[in-house]
Amino acid sequence: MAFESLTDKLQNVFKNLRSKGRLTEEDVKAALKEVKIALLEADVNFKVVKQFVKAVEERAIGSDVMNGLNPGQTVIKIVNEEMIALMGAETTEIQMQPGKSVTVIMMCGLQGAGKTTACAKIAGKLKQKGKKTLLVACDVYRPAAIKQLQINGEKQQVDVFSMGENQKPVNIARAAIEHARKNGHNVVILDTAGRLHIDEDMMAELTEIREQVEVHQSLLVVDAMTGQDAVTVAREFNERIGIDGVVLSKMDGDTRGGAALSVKAVTGKPILYVGMGEKLSDLEQFYPERMASRILGMGDVLSLIEKAQESISIDEEKEKEMAARMKKGRFDFNDYLESMKQMRNMGGLTSILGMLPGMSKQLGNIESMIDEKQLARTEAIILSMTPEERKNPRLLNLSRKSRIARGAGVDMAVVNRFVKQFEQSQKMMKQMPGLMGGGKRRGGFGGMRFPF
Repeated sequence: MAFESLTDKLQNVFKNLRSKGRLTEEDVKAALKEVKIALLEADVNFKVVKQFVKAVEERAIGSDVMNGLNPGQTVIKIVNEEMIALMGAETTEIQMQPGKSVTVIMMCGLQGAGKTTACAKIAGKLKQKGKKTLLVACDVYRPAAIKQLQINGEKQQVDVFSMGENQKPVNIARAAIEHARKNGHNVVILDTAGRLHIDEDMMAELTEIREQVEVHQSLLVVDAMTGQDAVTVAREFNERIGIDGVVLSKMDGDTRGGAALSVKAVTGKPILYVGMGEKLSDLEQFYPERMASRILGMGDVLSLIEKAQESISIDEEKEKEMAARMKKGRFDFNDYLESMKQMRNMGGLTSILGMLPGMSKQLGNIESMIDEKQLARTEAIILSMTPEERKNPRLLNLSRKSRIARGAGVDMAVVNRFVKQFEQSQKMMKQMPGLMGGGKRRGGFGGMRFPF
């Protein structure tokens, strides 16, 4: 999980600060020294760390803070505010051209950063906002690059424009924009070629596209797991061709997270999106204040609510019926299966808990308790039932359970245990209707209901 190590270390520093009734100048400096070490170990740019610590120290060492009612909490508040400022303070979105004009976005980056996948992910986001997007295959060098874009475009139900591998990228871009104007597309995303490292040919090609085609936004995709290398790449791309924003990929696999804290400060360009997984839906808008909250172990409930709302695919009438059944303890295995699906769409239980305040310290213990194989077995048990059995759990007699166990490839005892737990859950929900929404249309996190 991103920032896991940094979060743990900062939490220990803040715990010591909160334990002190009064703070001295030495206390603040000692704490900030530990913060500095934690940031450097998280692969944050040295100059950025130096400026950050200096800014916090200047604000924290003063009579108003030292003599306040809760000086430790005040210092933490200052750290949070400076971290938000470091990452950009405000959320930045892709700037669209007004009216019916076509907005042209050029995606660039090194090979392996996840650029082609990022193109499809952004296209999906824009589609949710009502934009008709055209993905354009301008990478004519990497084997299967065009096919990958076409497959991802089909999954996102977004049109893809290609002229094969024997055309110049600038000619493909020009033809694609004309195609977009004729077919009512209002956004064009150019998937340009990457290289294993920055070279003159790649930069010349990108420059030619910008000179021959009116590009409104140039977005750079960088691999967050490369740490300071990602920042170096961003700086060089910005100096050579000019970029308008950054997309950080593979943030879910980076436990340090230094790139997210350094890119804006080093390049002056904002982070627009962060990739949090391999699925095409695993792209999040970058909110500096929410990211700072995650880093400091304060959770990110707003993003959790948004994820829950996006994951709900059932219509309002069906949702009302489901809420009413759960309130009365009459929900069935179909409802349980739907809950598992929603939880998986949100990234799984670990991802959900990681966004809750105060859970970052406990996540390691929780992860060891979560058995993903057990969740898969549970799903297999439900899918081995007939439609009638899923609707009416009371039908499950000995012979039916035996058949289900064989179908799911588990022991009879596993099926019995699951059915018993399910019945207990029904009783619990009937006794505590407040947890199920209490008469409101949406309960919990935007209507999300978890299978536990």
